[in-house]
Amino acid sequence: MSSGSSIIASISSNLSNTYSYLASLYPEDGVTYKNITAARNDNTNYLTLNQPFATYLQNNFQTLDKDGDGVISADEMNNLTNTISTSGVSRTELTQLMMSGAYSTDMVNKILEHFDEMDTNHDGRITSAEISSFTHSCNKQEKIDEENYRKATQTSVFYGDDNASTDVSSYSILSYKYKNFNSK
Repeated sequence: MSSGSSIIASISSNLSNTYSYLASLYPEDGVTYKNITAARNDNTNYLTLNQPFATYLQNNFQTLDKDGDGVISADEMNNLTNTISTSGVSRTELTQLMMSGAYSTDMVNKILEHFDEMDTNHDGRITSAEISSFTHSCNKQEKIDEENYRKATQTSVFYGDDNASTDVSSYSILSYKYKNFNSK
């Protein structure tokens, strides 16, 4: 999940870039629902338009058009990207971006699976810092688990394994010492 912490900045940047591109296509009308649909259906925009983020803008048009004038203004887009940059994304926003194909399903599923654990301030949004902190904690726990496994393995070599056969090659260091001591 190491790339998960950069997802917030990526979302904000991709939304901003997609909006800017759409605004450049329709300078007179602005970014309207109709214009987003037209841009998404125009094959000449195929390589330039970020389809998953255009889909997100289209699917959330009414929510993003705060003043209800039928246009997503630059201020409305700036408010959205500032909110995402500072406050993170909600579970719903992340799910919608995954469904639109913006991000790998595996990465987003891992984030969604642990969303409540990551959301340490319980505001319903996760930030880059919360994702990084969670990832750091998971990596730290993984190292602790590896060390504990290593210690347990070394201990069983020293003391022997209860499931080991009586074959001489399966004796532990300790049992070999006692075997030699007892045979004298």
